[in-house]
Amino acid sequence: MKKYLAEFIGTFAMIFCGTGAMTINEVTGGDVTHVGIAITWGFIVMAMIYAFGEISGAHFNPAVTIAFAYAKKFSWKEVPKYILIQILGALSASLILYFLFPTSEFYGATIPTIDIWRAFVMELLLTFFLMVVIINVSTGSKEVGIMAGIAIGGVILLEAMFAGPVTKASMNPARSLAPAIVSGQFHGLWLYLTAPVLGAILAVISCKLVKDDNCCDEEC
Repeated sequence: MKKYLAEFIGTFAMIFCGTGAMTINEVTGGDVTHVGIAITWGFIVMAMIYAFGEISGAHFNPAVTIAFAYAKKFSWKEVPKYILIQILGALSASLILYFLFPTSEFYGATIPTIDIWRAFVMELLLTFFLMVVIINVSTGSKEVGIMAGIAIGGVILLEAMFAGPVTKASMNPARSLAPAIVSGQFHGLWLYLTAPVLGAILAVISCKLVKDDNCCDEEC
C-alpha cells in the first residue's frame, strides 16, 4: 500500500498546488500571474519526485503510467490501480479547492483557447517532450536518478510557461479530469484524456529508436 499512498499524496499535492495557483490567480484577479503559475507547477512536481520517486516511481499521471507499462518498465496489472489512485488524489485536491474558494469558476480546468484539434496536437507534443525527458532520465519505474526531479520539473515549468495560455499545458488526464468534474467545465476534455497518452507512448517509441542499450525493453 505504500506505493499507492505515495501516488495519492504526490498527485494530491501536485494538483492542489498547481491548480490551486491557477484558482487563486483567478479569484484575486491575477495576483499569482502566469509566470507564478508555471513556476508553481514545476517546483511542486520537482518536490514530489524527490519525496516519492523511490517509493512509487512518482508517476502522478495516468499517461506516464501507461507509457512506463508500454515500455515494459512497469507491470500492466498495476496500471488500473495507479490510474485510480491518481484520479482520486487529483479529485480530492480539486474538492478541497472547491471548499476553500467557492467563488472560483474554473478551479484550474483545462479549456483550450485555440481550435480543438490544434489543442490536441499541442497537448500530444507537450506530453511527448515530457515523456522523452522522463524515460531518458529515470533509471526505471521505481527508481529516479538524482537529476530527474530537476529535469522533469524544469520541462513542466518550461511547457507551462509557453503553452499555458493556449491549452493550460495539462499533459495529464487526471489533472484535467478532476477540475472538470468539480467545475462542470467539460469542453474539450476528451482531448486531455487522449492526447497525453498518445504523446507519452510516442515518446517511448522514440526511445526505442534512438537508444542502443534497449533501455525501453527491459522489465524493471
